[in-house]
Amino acid sequence: MSQPKFSFPTKLSKITPPQILTFGFIVLISIGAVLLSLPMANAPGAHTTFIDALFTATSAVCVTGLVVVDTGTHFSGFGQTVILMLMQIGGLGFMTMATMIALAFRKRISLRERLLLQESLNQTSLEGIVRFIRRVLVYAFVIEAAGAALLAIRWSLVMPLDQAIYMGVFHSVSMFTNAGFDVMGSLHGPFSSFVGHVDDPIVNFVVMMLIFLGGIGFIVLAEVWDYPKQRKLSLHSKVVLSTSGVLFLAGAVLIFIFEFTNSNTLEPLGLSGKLYSSLFQSISPRSGGANTLDIGAMRHATQFLLVLLMFVGASPGSAGGGIKVTTFAILVGAVIAMIRGKQDVVFFKRRLAKDRVHKALTVAIISLAAILLFTMLLSAVEDADILAALFEVTSAFGTTGLSTGLTPTLSTIGKLIIITMMFVGRLGPLTLAFSLAPGEKELYRHPEGKIMIG
Repeated sequence: MSQPKFSFPTKLSKITPPQILTFGFIVLISIGAVLLSLPMANAPGAHTTFIDALFTATSAVCVTGLVVVDTGTHFSGFGQTVILMLMQIGGLGFMTMATMIALAFRKRISLRERLLLQESLNQTSLEGIVRFIRRVLVYAFVIEAAGAALLAIRWSLVMPLDQAIYMGVFHSVSMFTNAGFDVMGSLHGPFSSFVGHVDDPIVNFVVMMLIFLGGIGFIVLAEVWDYPKQRKLSLHSKVVLSTSGVLFLAGAVLIFIFEFTNSNTLEPLGLSGKLYSSLFQSISPRSGGANTLDIGAMRHATQFLLVLLMFVGASPGSAGGGIKVTTFAILVGAVIAMIRGKQDVVFFKRRLAKDRVHKALTVAIISLAAILLFTMLLSAVEDADILAALFEVTSAFGTTGLSTGLTPTLSTIGKLIIITMMFVGRLGPLTLAFSLAPGEKELYRHPEGKIMIG
C-alpha cells in the first residue's frame, strides 16, 4: 500500500507575497508583545499588561507612535531597546532586514524572496531588487547615523555624553523610520514629545529632515542622491517631491494662520518659535508623529487640517502610511482633467495609464471607508467626541502617532480598534485585501452600460 504524499510544501508554495508579509508582521508583533510584557522591560514600579504590550509592539512594528503608556518613563532600558529594534525592523521591513543578514553570510537570494522584497518595498519590477536593497540599507544607516550624531552633539551640552548618544540614536531611528516614538518623558514629563524643544533650531531642523528623508521613499531618495551625476528624475520622483512640497508649505501656512492667536499654542512664542512650530507640525502628519505643540490644545480647524494631512500620509516605498502623496496627486489630477474636459491625467508632460487612476481611486475609497467605520466604532465604544475619535483613527491609519490625548485613556476594546487600524495602515489596504482574497484573472468582459452622474 503506497504512502500518501506529504502536501505541506505544495500548499506553502501557494502562499502569496501579501499573505507572507501579513503573517510576518503578525509574528513580529507577537514576539515584541511578549518581550515588552516581561518584568525586565518595565521601569521600577511600572507594570505592563499584555494588551498594553501588544498595543506598543504593534505601534512600533507598524511605525505609528501612538502609545498608551509613556515610553520614556514606563519602560526600562531593555524595554526601550526592544521598541528601538521593532521600529528599525518595522520601518525598513523585516524582509529587508532578513536580506541584510543573508547578504552578510553570502547567501543566495531566491526568486521567491525577491518577489517578497518587491512586494514589501512596493516596487514595480524585480530587476536589480537586491542591488536596490543594498542601497536602501546604506542610505538608512548613513542618514540615521548622521541624525544621531547631530542630536547627540546638541544634547551633550545639557546632559551626560552617554545619555546624549542614546537619546540621539533612539530619536534618529524613530524619526527616520517615521515611527514617532520618543523618550522625552524622562526629561519633560510623560507624553511631552519635543514640546520642550519648541524654540530649538537644531533639534527642529534635524528632526524635520529625518522625517522628510524617511517619508519620501527610498526610490526618490536614491534618485535625489544620484541627481548630481544623472541630472534627471523619474516621473514618480517629480510627483512625490512637488506634491510633498506643496502640502508641506500649505500646511505650515494654514497652521500659522489658525494658531497665531491661540494662547495655548503659538501666541506665547516669538516669531522664530511660531515659524519652527508651524513647519514642524506641518511635516509631522506626513507620518512623523512627533510634535512641539500640544495637539489637544489646538483649534478644531487645525486638528481637522492635521487629519487631512495624515490621511494623505507619506510616499510609496517608505515606512509611512496614509493613501500616499502619489495617490492624492493622481486624484487631484483626475478631477482637474475631468473639469477641463480632458481624457488623460498628465503630469510633467507624461500621460498616466488608466489603471493607475483606478488603483488610486480604489485605495482612497477603501481607506476612507475604513477610517469612517473605525471612527464610528471608537466614538461609540469610548463615548468620545467625533473629531477626537477621527483624529486618533486617522493617526493610526496614517501610521502617524499624533494624538489629542484620547489614546492613553482607551478601554481594552478601544485599544483593539486602534491596533487593528495601525496594522491596516502599515500593510496598506490593498495588500491586506489581496492577502485575504487574492484576485483572479478576469476571463471575460460584460457589455458596456451607462449610468447618469452628477
